[in-house]
Order: sequence, then C-alpha cells, then structure tokens
Amino acid sequence: MNTDKVIEAILAQVMAKIGDGVPAAPPSLTPLERGPDMSENTCNLTEFVGTAMGDTIGLVIANVDSAVLTAMKLEKRYRSIGILGTRIGAGPHIMAADEAVKATNTEVVSIELPRDTKGGAGHGSLIIFGGEDVSDVKRAVEVALKELDRTFGDVYSNEAGHIELQYSARASYALEKAFGAPIGKACGVIVGAPAAIGVVMADTAVKSANVDVVSYSSPSNGTSFSNEVILVVSGDSGAVRQAVTSARDIGKILLGTLGAVPHNDRPSYI
Repeated sequence: MNTDKVIEAILAQVMAKIGDGVPAAPPSLTPLERGPDMSENTCNLTEFVGTAMGDTIGLVIANVDSAVLTAMKLEKRYRSIGILGTRIGAGPHIMAADEAVKATNTEVVSIELPRDTKGGAGHGSLIIFGGEDVSDVKRAVEVALKELDRTFGDVYSNEAGHIELQYSARASYALEKAFGAPIGKACGVIVGAPAAIGVVMADTAVKSANVDVVSYSSPSNGTSFSNEVILVVSGDSGAVRQAVTSARDIGKILLGTLGAVPHNDRPSYI
C-alpha cells in the first residue's frame, strides 16, 4: 500500500469515529412551533410586530390619534389598535384573526377586503384589532401571525387561480364581522377562483352535508369585484367539515384543468 493510500485509510477511520460521536439532529419542529418566518424581516420601529406569509405585516399603534380614529369611522374607539395587513389570502387571515380574539382581550373592529392579490383572482385584507392595553393588541397580532402557517394549509393555487378552504369548530367575532357567521357554531369558508369554479364548489358543499348557508359572495355582490365566489356555511362540526372537504376535492380537480396541479407546501389542517 503506498503512502497516499495509507493516509486516505487513516483519514477515513478518523472521520468515521467523528461521525459516530455526532449527536442526533433534534426533531423537526411543526409549523406552529416554528411560528411565522420573521428571520429576514425585522426592524426596530416600536410599531412593528412582525411579518408572515402572504405578504403579511403586523403592526401596533399604542395611542392612536383621535383625529385618525374619527377618520377611520370605526364602530368603537380604542386607545390602542393592532393592524394585520396582507396582499393575498383574505380567508387565512380572517381565520387567524378569529383565533387571535379568542386568545386575547381584544375585539376585531374592522375587516376590509381590498382588491389586490398581486394581480391574482382574489382579495387582500386589512384587519384592525382594538383594545385598551397595547400589550393586548400586540398579542392579538402575534397570535394571528403565528396562526397563518396553519390557516394557509388549505389554500391551493396554480397559474390560473386558487381555491381556499377554512374551517373552525367554534366561530368567534372575526368570522361574525366578516361574514355574519353565528358565534360559537362550526363555520366553513369555501372560496373558488375563477368564480365559475367557486359556483360548483358551493353547490357541491351544500349537497354533500346538512349545513346552513350563511353568505354567498360573487364578483359583483359581496366581493371587491374579484373573480371568485365565496360561500360561508355553518352548522354541526362534522357536517361543516364534510362540506368543506367535498368542495376542496372538486375544486382542486377543476382548477387543475386550467393549468398545473394546484399545489400548497403547507400541511392541510382540515
């Protein structure tokens, strides 16, 4: 054996021993344990809370100027407000806000669905939390940002459009304000874009389970003239879940006929 081969053999043995001593990698964290990805999106402004997927930014104003409150025409006046703004994915954000008010001493005082989605078929969103204590509204924004990793789990898209599915076993004030959903009952939100797909998804959902239709929105009735249909249903938790999953199944097939297979890199939560 020549010198080079001897050296290679010794190095191989050393590396093998080092490898044996390397501790096992820690178990991977779930999306909720990881929380929102804010590692590259930070600033030192006191108003800044964080960012998350969907071009989402979370902000807080500790002491809102009275003139601004008057101009905003909010239903209630609060000393502190939390702000959740996004360019895509209104459904996930409303559902995340619903969880935030459950977990904090705040209210959702305003929900707007601007026509944006970065040139896509649907909405963005602007959600305002209100509270007397700035720590409460900041916590509401933090909860909502963290929840987005879960609530984006049933949003599927391709180059032609998207479908969104949301489910809550117990609707709270965000779903009531946005859609008129009964508080405390299971709620499902079904979105199809282009709107033609949403019509079939809505029909499939209602036929598949015994649910109550809470609201139906179309491009010129209830949306910001976006190319989508939004159906909101309520009822028994099992029935609502069945309606939502049935709509998801047919929506993915139909959207796939217009382009690539609709995809989502987040795990489904419904």
